[in-house]
Amino acid sequence: MLHAFSENAALFELPGRGRIKAFGEDRKRLLHAMSTNHVQQLEPGQGCYAFFLSAQGRVLSDVTILAQSDHLLLDVEPDRRAFIMEHLDKYIIADDVTLEDVSDQQTTLALEGPAAAEILESIGAPTPINDFDSVEWADRLVARTNYTGAAGFHIYISPLDAPVLRETLLDARAVEVSAETVEIARLLHAKPLYGVDITEANLPQETQLTHALHFSKGCYLGQEIVERVRSRGHVNKVLTRLQLPTPAAPGAKVMSGEKEVGAVTSSAFDPRNNVTVALAYVRVEALAPTAPALTVTSPDSAAPAS
Repeated sequence: MLHAFSENAALFELPGRGRIKAFGEDRKRLLHAMSTNHVQQLEPGQGCYAFFLSAQGRVLSDVTILAQSDHLLLDVEPDRRAFIMEHLDKYIIADDVTLEDVSDQQTTLALEGPAAAEILESIGAPTPINDFDSVEWADRLVARTNYTGAAGFHIYISPLDAPVLRETLLDARAVEVSAETVEIARLLHAKPLYGVDITEANLPQETQLTHALHFSKGCYLGQEIVERVRSRGHVNKVLTRLQLPTPAAPGAKVMSGEKEVGAVTSSAFDPRNNVTVALAYVRVEALAPTAPALTVTSPDSAAPAS
């Protein structure tokens, strides 16, 4: 079913994600000061991808922020839901901001692949043009964002209405895919997942997700470290996609010659090309053209990486 991501449109559900609404006149000011992207300039229907950082500049969570007429919708990984509610609430002092956890009131249907826009249009759904833009569709919200890195849309919808829309999309020739297929597609597109490929141990620039960072937006929590890294010009390690001839479990060592230079964070077998695709943090000097070829250790041997 991988072909759906490259030739058609893959349909899958993202249940359990944290969905938090921020209301109040100071909502944009608060989120601007708490995240790495420029929230203050967002108009209704616009959005962005960002990180929440610690004071030490470590990534506490990633977030998609969608601006609506009377609130900001924050979309985070399932296990960050309660944490982000508590994290933001600590910084609401005299601000006019109210947080509402609507996670149980919504689910997300993802439609990703080159035919996604055509299929949505065929059933009368809006198709936002710019990345992270969103448009209301009756009591649903359609956003131009993705989970795997393949171009597409997420539809925020009531769990009770999702089965009907799923059937409508399948009738319009969307292809339903399994969680295993979604994971392979994510790794083929080198799309990191918070809690797996990104943790509180990581600095933002190590992830290579530069679209989450805005370098002239003003002060925010963790900015000093982000600016220090930017002025220094590099980090010591970066998240890199590898292609391997043999399986490699998370934690497998990445070697450059006899030197350990990194570790695998996630991997999956790509049946179309008969290879393992993986994400790993690798030291920058080991990625230089003149550096020894990378290999990844397996229980029995070292497999060459490409």
